[in-house]
Amino acid sequence: MMRMAMLFYMMVFATICSSSSSMAITREQEEDRIRELPGQPRVRFSQFSGYVSVNKKHGRALFYWLTQSPSSPNNKPLLLWLNGGPGCSSVAYGASEEIGPFRINKTGSSLYLNRYAWNKEANILFLESPAGVGFSYTNISSDLLTSGDKRTAQDALIFLVKWMSRFPQYKYRDFYIAGESYAGHYVPQLAKKIYDYNKEHPNIINLKGFIVGNAVTDNYHDSIGTVTYWWSHSMISDHSYKSIIKHCDFKAQNTSQECNDAVNYAVNNEFGNIDQYSIYTPTCPASQNSTLRRIRLKTTMFHMISGYDPCTENYAEKYYNLPQVQKAMHANVTNIPYKWTACSDVLLKNWKDSEFSILPIYKELIAAGLRIWVFSGDTDSVVPVTATRFSLNHLNLTIKTPWYPWYSSGGQVGGWTEVYDGLTFATVRGAGHEVPLFQPERAHILFKSFLAGKKLPKS
Repeated sequence: MMRMAMLFYMMVFATICSSSSSMAITREQEEDRIRELPGQPRVRFSQFSGYVSVNKKHGRALFYWLTQSPSSPNNKPLLLWLNGGPGCSSVAYGASEEIGPFRINKTGSSLYLNRYAWNKEANILFLESPAGVGFSYTNISSDLLTSGDKRTAQDALIFLVKWMSRFPQYKYRDFYIAGESYAGHYVPQLAKKIYDYNKEHPNIINLKGFIVGNAVTDNYHDSIGTVTYWWSHSMISDHSYKSIIKHCDFKAQNTSQECNDAVNYAVNNEFGNIDQYSIYTPTCPASQNSTLRRIRLKTTMFHMISGYDPCTENYAEKYYNLPQVQKAMHANVTNIPYKWTACSDVLLKNWKDSEFSILPIYKELIAAGLRIWVFSGDTDSVVPVTATRFSLNHLNLTIKTPWYPWYSSGGQVGGWTEVYDGLTFATVRGAGHEVPLFQPERAHILFKSFLAGKKLPKS
């Protein structure tokens, strides 16, 4: 009896030791630990940042920033956040003005806490992707001229596999992906890469699902939905609406000169000085030139537009260029020959391959049983709610819970939602392109509901 008891206790002790060692901080992790960011308030969570090589031959390395949860991080899932563009930084947008734990003060030299940070619910991993975005780099300059969807997805998969080796405590942990805008390509494409990878390898990346907001989804339906939004929200005249519909063949890979002229006229002469990413809020004077610089009316103008451009982007560009900030974050270790910027014009101008439609990937991953949520801020005119609804309608999904208003605090309608067999769609009332920036509480409710796999509150 005594011998059996001894064996039992030895087994329990071995299990505890094994469990604790899997959560132990390795030397590599310790090298990536952020002790404290300049101007940072006190926090109760750990942070890590650094580089993971994704292509040794070309010297491509992606920069990450992990903000763990302040409570029970070992028991919480891991969420990877990706911003779009293509060419925009998840550090600039997701981390610094949307879901991250910090906001940057107007001086661009210090931080304050975000009350609705998503790391309260999960460990958040921000990735600057692809190489050439933010602090992520390549030693082959031609890589910046040949980026596209396929390489971005492949490099992100390689990053995750290698990052999991550096942080083995996250192997087999519930894993989700989130993003917005052109990450409407990145997120499902990476999810499919992981899904296919897991068929032939142990499921160390325990993908459970993904959530995307104001997501570029299907070129044809997105384009029709965008023009419809402009017209229905009185941004353009009847004449311009009819002219765009007449001259633009949204099924074509390249648009005609007549189409470009019709769109250019509407945008330059009828929109007025508004923030196209949030049509009812004041513009930021200091950012107007930057915004117009990135809204390029080219052959893919409806599909390849970067993230929302509020004044906070300017604060980020000040803060992350401070030498002491880069040192604290183990960033720019190779002395990149250009300043850190929120978005890369070089990548945006030279993007090579872009899926015409992501709907086939949705169909495959819905059939695979992943949890998939799509949300849309309803004051964004760049990737508007009408574009998303037109695209999703062509999945022809069965409705499980019909359209209803969902609620945030104070009994206010937070938006509207409909639950389908395999996908949940939700709008966020009063939110622009970057939903968590404009409606942080509502975005937080949305995220909590997504993680829990529960419907949005009806009251």
